[in-house]
Order: sequence, then structure tokens, then C-alpha cells
Amino acid sequence: MTTIYLAGGCFWGVEGYFKRIPGVTNTEVGYANGATEETSYEAVGRTGHAETLKLEFNEHRLRLEEVLGHFFRIIDPTSLNKQGNDRGVQYRAGIYWDDPALAGPVVRFVDAQRPKYRKQVVVETEPLRNYVTAEDYHQDYLTNRPFGYCHIDLGLAAKPLDSREYQLPSDKELKKQLNSTQYRVTRRAHTERPYTSEYNDFDQPGIYVDITTGQPLFSSDDKFDAGCGWPSFTRPIMTDALTEHEDRSFGMRRTEVVSRAGESHLGHVFPDGPRDKGGLRYCINGASLRFVPRDQMEAEGYGDYLPFVSGK
Repeated sequence: MTTIYLAGGCFWGVEGYFKRIPGVTNTEVGYANGATEETSYEAVGRTGHAETLKLEFNEHRLRLEEVLGHFFRIIDPTSLNKQGNDRGVQYRAGIYWDDPALAGPVVRFVDAQRPKYRKQVVVETEPLRNYVTAEDYHQDYLTNRPFGYCHIDLGLAAKPLDSREYQLPSDKELKKQLNSTQYRVTRRAHTERPYTSEYNDFDQPGIYVDITTGQPLFSSDDKFDAGCGWPSFTRPIMTDALTEHEDRSFGMRRTEVVSRAGESHLGHVFPDGPRDKGGLRYCINGASLRFVPRDQMEAEGYGDYLPFVSGK
């Protein structure tokens, strides 16, 4: 599990939103980064603590960058000491960590957001200090009081983080755009011959998108050599990029993976991947993918995904 601390105004709403995100394993609300070791709900305005969500998530399923993408969705990152109708230093926006390894990814993500706003982004990015667990009646507040106050639209949690519409061309157009192998794989659920894909031994920084729609599917950060003859990944680029379906063809029982937007057949997922990366192996037909190099992502309209590629 990975833990990150998110201050985004009233912590009831921030917790209520993230409890609806697949991959989140535990939540707790508290007060962070004030001037004293102790505080309370009544004292945060004096002690300088921010109402904060302590968020634990399974990073093998939900990457940090996706968590931060959700966070930026529900806050105004240019608002100083104010979110929704709440005003005061305790309602400032911030991202805090107690694991130094998270500092770089957090700062890179926030820096990547700055050009999107006309005003200055004022989200704090700091190591955690003086964290205090909030009083019991604040925990799971909106679960226990479903009609309680919330400045956040909780319904957003059920919508894809990438809201762009990736259009699937007509079947006639696809037959013109794709070669025969690409068409059979994506539209007829065929499998390319092993070791024939240009991406099998490929190792460059960038993202892999659905060849039919352009929807981002995988990051090069999660690609590994499984020795199976097909490009393999430990996880999709975002939790909602794929859908899974039972596949009983050829007398086997497997889990097929399909792109969400284009419903393109991609391959299968197996539980024999690297244990230290979550144990999954997404075995993908290279014919279903198109690679976009990191240095071309901005020009091709994938700038939002740059934080998902380390460039290593």
C-alpha cells in the first residue's frame, strides 16, 4: 500500500469522493502541517493545520498520478485558503507525504498542471509534519450522514478521469486504416503470432494507445520482458482504460482485456506477473497498439499523460 495526504478543503467531501475510487484501500481524516504537534477541529485556525485526508491505495492497481488527477479534479488549485464555501487556512490545498520517494512524482505532477491555469497554482507540496487524526465523528462523515454538507460533486468519482471522447471509426474506415492483422486482432479477437510484434523487444519512453481510437492504454514505465513473445505490462495506464471479460474459447478459461472506448480486443491478463509489481501480466497483442514517444506526446495531444511516463 502507498499513503499520500491530500488537503482539499472540507475533508468530509474529499474522503467521500476518494472512497468511491477503485484501488483505494483505506481513508482517514485528520489535520496536517500545522505549527504544533496537537490540535483539534476547533483549534486548526490557530495552529495552522489543514483539514487533510490520509489516503492509502494499492499502487499496483491505482497509480499515484491517477490519484493526483482525481485530486485536481475536485479542487480549485488556484484558490488560496478557500475551497467551496469554506474559508480559512485550514481549507488550503496541499499534497503531503511521509515517504521521500513520493516527493519527485508529486512535484512533477503539480508542475505539469501549472500551464493549464491562468492564475498561480497555490497547492502546497511538502513533507508531512504534525499530523493529528481527527475526532471520531469526522471519520466517514458522509457515509454516516449521506445528506451532510459537501462542496464536492461525489458523482464525478464514477466518471472516467479522461473525459475526452475517443471515436471509433466505422468498420469500413477501419478496414482501410488497419492492416489485416491489426483488423483481425482488434475487431475479431484473433491473436498475432508470438515474437512478431515490433513492440515485443521495444524499450522506449512513451505511451501505448489503442490503434483504433487513440485512447491511452499503457505506459512504458509498466512494460517488462515476460519472455512470452508478446508485449507485456504490469498494469494499465489508468484503472478505467480497460474492461475485462471472461473468455472460454479454445477450451480455456481466461480473462480477456478490451479497450474501454473502442472495445478493441487487446489480449489477456494473467496472475503470473512480477510479484513486486502486483503479480499481474497484461499480455497484449502489439497489433492492437500504437506507440507515442514521450517527446511527441505533447504535440499529439497527450500532454496530460506526461506525468505517467518517467522517461527512464
